[in-house]
Amino acid sequence: MVVNYIWEAIIKAEQNGGNPKDVCFAVADVYSPYMEVSNVMINTWVVEERVEINPYYRFYDIFRDVFDPNNNEHMELRQQLFDILIHFLADIDRMQGMNKREYYSRFVIHDMESGMFGDSCREKSKLFSQAEKEVISANLLRLYETGEALHLFKDTVHKLFKNSILYTNQEGKDELLLYIGQTETSVARDKLTLLETIFLPLPFHTEVYWGYHFGMIDVEETMQIDSIALY
Repeated sequence: MVVNYIWEAIIKAEQNGGNPKDVCFAVADVYSPYMEVSNVMINTWVVEERVEINPYYRFYDIFRDVFDPNNNEHMELRQQLFDILIHFLADIDRMQGMNKREYYSRFVIHDMESGMFGDSCREKSKLFSQAEKEVISANLLRLYETGEALHLFKDTVHKLFKNSILYTNQEGKDELLLYIGQTETSVARDKLTLLETIFLPLPFHTEVYWGYHFGMIDVEETMQIDSIALY
């Protein structure tokens, strides 16, 4: 995403793991009349902490008298007010570009982060990026509508752990066999625990395999010596 608008700068900052509130908007000394964000490199994907913009590109009626070049008084105060107003306008931009489902999704994420799903969920939610939280919240909304807990658990795990494979025990047990396909870490383990807590029905439990897949007869890839996990 090339950053040309203030709302794109906010979204890109979130995607990079930053806090949009840390982005400081300022009036550019030199800017193009055809662009809102004034980057030195036009096609840059990087969002700096200070983002210079052309406030007259879309908001001339608001800022036309604020930065009169003949008025040098209270510049620091005007800059702070400008930053606050641009953040407010960027939030309006984002709201106008959201559909009803995306709007609901933000409420779900807020509930996760504020402890509505429990203290453990609140703490573990800090481990996820904004994009990952959006995946979880979208599937939570689908869970409320359809009740398809196992399908949505599998879909969420696969989207967050790209190499994962989920197996259902065919012997009538409420058991899932989950191959993650990556090295086990405390962060990855806590992420998976949160997904299990949110999506899985109470009777179910999982057997998790991280780096090594359990052996499956007639599946050569799973029957490699020194690379087989025991079930």
